[in-house]
Amino acid sequence: MTSKHHPEVPGDSTETSTALLETATAAIQGFGPINKIHQHLCAFHFYSDDMTRQVEAHHFCAHQNEEMRQCLIYDSPTADARLIGVEYLVSENLFLTLPDSEKPLWHSHEYEVKSGVLFMPGVPGPIQRQDLENVVKTYGKTYHFWQVDKGDTLPLGVPQLMMSLTRDGQVYDHLVKDVEKRFGMDFDKERHNRAYMTGPVHGIHPKANAAGKGLKTVLRAVDINPVDSVPRIFV
Repeated sequence: MTSKHHPEVPGDSTETSTALLETATAAIQGFGPINKIHQHLCAFHFYSDDMTRQVEAHHFCAHQNEEMRQCLIYDSPTADARLIGVEYLVSENLFLTLPDSEKPLWHSHEYEVKSGVLFMPGVPGPIQRQDLENVVKTYGKTYHFWQVDKGDTLPLGVPQLMMSLTRDGQVYDHLVKDVEKRFGMDFDKERHNRAYMTGPVHGIHPKANAAGKGLKTVLRAVDINPVDSVPRIFV
């Protein structure tokens, strides 16, 4: 059982003519980026400036290469799920090449994986662990565009930087129990099964995870140059 209630998106129901058009275009067009998605990960995110705001996040991911993957994030795995954000995952090697000013925007995955709360719904544990042995060493950068925890029926406000769990006692127990029940998971059992895994070779970087502080995304008005003042280059 994986159903989860969320507020209905406002607007008229999809008309038959629209559905027929979608069927026709789907048969003609290619969906290369979407077709590369090969993996469904479930985890919890919290707002970087407010750990009390925690959400269930379903990642649908594709590899760009062995050291980088990109994920679309939905609030559930159902057909009517809302696209609420994106996450980029990189290897430790790539993370270490980032400017120090960039590193705080990224979070580690070691605790999420080793505690069992990051998992692949429906995939047997031994198969999950083959890939999670790599994920445990990675870093992620996540922005959410739709604040579903507030009950917003549309994506409102500015994108929000999100972070991941880094230690016991952070995630709400009722969220854990709800996910365990709906997906048939036992996080304590998974924690035991993943105890052998190791995180980043150089340890979790001190500037990752917002450097242990909160980071708030804000919108700031600035003056912009009129079009006539923008330099033009003619070839």
